[in-house]
Amino acid sequence: RQRYVEKDGKCNVQHGNVRETYRYLTDIFTTLVDLKWRFSLLIFILAYALTWLFFGLIWWVIAYSRGDLEHLGDHTWTPCVNNLNGFVSAFLFSIETETTIGYGHRVITDTCPEGIVLLLLQAILGSMVNAFMVGCMFVKISQPNKRAETLVFSSHAVVSLRDDRLCLMFRVGDLRDSHIVEASIRAKLIQSKQTQEGEFIPLDQTDLSVGFETGDDRLFLVSPLIISHEIDERSPFWDVSRGQLERDDFEIVVILEGMVEAT
Repeated sequence: RQRYVEKDGKCNVQHGNVRETYRYLTDIFTTLVDLKWRFSLLIFILAYALTWLFFGLIWWVIAYSRGDLEHLGDHTWTPCVNNLNGFVSAFLFSIETETTIGYGHRVITDTCPEGIVLLLLQAILGSMVNAFMVGCMFVKISQPNKRAETLVFSSHAVVSLRDDRLCLMFRVGDLRDSHIVEASIRAKLIQSKQTQEGEFIPLDQTDLSVGFETGDDRLFLVSPLIISHEIDERSPFWDVSRGQLERDDFEIVVILEGMVEAT
């Protein structure tokens, strides 16, 4: 049976026929975070490599236009950048400038105003690239689905009597010592539905009460807890028999939300 949400929490939904793809570029940060790791690492490498190449080319153009490359052995000539003798050395100087390595071999002189302006631009742009890419990687590493690996749900849900009331129950537990603060839980019944007017809704979502009225949906998840949905007149399972329950095609999605106290 094809699932709507996989057991690991991933939604088994693929978007097709998306025409307004420019909307992904308007929110470029979230788009980069949502990319697969191989694409994120590729963009991470290209962002730095292209920036170094771009400014290395400009440093080489400045040296070439000033005539520094024609006076390499002339000690009376003051170049824009000392010991810059070609594109490779300009590229290395670009890396040293943006990463603030400073080996001390190639250094800018004070007789080159265009070089000073370029140095300021590269320092500012390099800081922006660092903030953007490092922030993107940090958010991607600390995504909630990694924390969810240590949240364990019971393999099966059961329908049984509890306090003389028929209830749908399952268990959830946290394996880590660091607790989830303000944890809350909710459940959705996903099932095809046909309205009284004849409209067919393929993936209709219905709330399953797990204690919203009484506050039982707010969890103190220190030890494993049993989550209970009472099958009463308000429940979508009220008119469903056991045989129909086994034949019907539906899915129950449980959503646990909260904040990790460590982060």
